[in-house]
Amino acid sequence: MSVEKSETPPPNYPGDYKPAKVWTWDQESGGKWASINRPIAGATHEKELPVGKHPIQLYSLATPNGVKVTVMLEELLALGHEGAEYDAYLIKIGDGDQFGSGFVAANPNSKIPAMMDHSTSPPTRVFESASILMYLAEKFGELIPQGHKERTECFNWLFWQMGSAPYLGGGFGHFYAYAPFKIEYCIDRFAMETKRQLDVLDRHLAENKYMAGDAYSIADIAIWPWYGNLMFNALYDASEFLDTGSYKHVNRWAEEIRDRPAVQRGRRVNRVFGPEEDQLAERHQASDLDR
Repeated sequence: MSVEKSETPPPNYPGDYKPAKVWTWDQESGGKWASINRPIAGATHEKELPVGKHPIQLYSLATPNGVKVTVMLEELLALGHEGAEYDAYLIKIGDGDQFGSGFVAANPNSKIPAMMDHSTSPPTRVFESASILMYLAEKFGELIPQGHKERTECFNWLFWQMGSAPYLGGGFGHFYAYAPFKIEYCIDRFAMETKRQLDVLDRHLAENKYMAGDAYSIADIAIWPWYGNLMFNALYDASEFLDTGSYKHVNRWAEEIRDRPAVQRGRRVNRVFGPEEDQLAERHQASDLDR
């Protein structure tokens, strides 16, 4: 066995289960986030989104996908782009804020982060974290390499992250940390895939300073909140289980990015968990992070 069993599995689990011809949603699936999962889209209630004083309005939570965008904005501000000033409003996904009518209008997929750019008329909505990173990089002309090879490599790894992280989060993380009981097959399956991904990163970073070569880019900003935080036991309390210390090149890269001032600032925005000194529920001006 790879993990300890927890609760007694429900009746007919696992060998006797036979899928129905047509699946129906009869009950919540169980687990920590069961209340926010449903098989239909759209708003559940009317609630407009607040709008602050800056052109860029972010609606998010400091999950790995949310941290990507706040780090990106703080990096742009560190580079001197005053137009990247932003208001960051907290979306409490456990309370269903992502199903409010205003948020659904900003992101019909009801997932954080979502961003509105009020510097355009009408305002431009941007959703999906990679889309937001690319939008901001192109808007301000930063953090995408200019050389053909490096630019292509940056996008290769950006979309690698978007395709790979669901196996880490929705796969391994869900069954290891959040499912109502431990399922050996599921944990073994996704632990194997997560370790394969870490090996992919480790081999690449053995020969490259950053994901796209010598230059820090949106590929690093996208990958670090997931795989970098995994190195520091900040995801799922699983570092020992996955033996993350053995991936020395990923650890070198993760530590270097963690120490960037903009990363240290961005990771705190919309954070309402962890040490109190790391939390900042909303951010409306740079000085909010100096408190």
